[in-house]
Amino acid sequence: MTNTNMDRETLRELADEGNETALDRLADLADAAGDLAELSELLDEGSVRAGFLLTRRAVATGDLRELQRISDAGYDQAGSELDRLLKAPADGQRN
Repeated sequence: MTNTNMDRETLRELADEGNETALDRLADLADAAGDLAELSELLDEGSVRAGFLLTRRAVATGDLRELQRISDAGYDQAGSELDRLLKAPADGQRN
């Protein structure tokens, strides 16, 4: 069986060399730890996975400003989610 315990330092080195899978793994670790600052940094580095994870959190809390920030950082799905939430009826029913 392969040892899947990877230390953050090794993952960071791989990510810095352009390994997107390592960048995704760092995002997963940051998400599991609830480290939003690290997720935001990873998004700024171009991590699509970090964008997805941050978007999921922002949608769950209805944080429109955060969705805008994530969208501005380059994760387009956050913009789509922001539009969806803005267009939703305020009381949950259409008139």
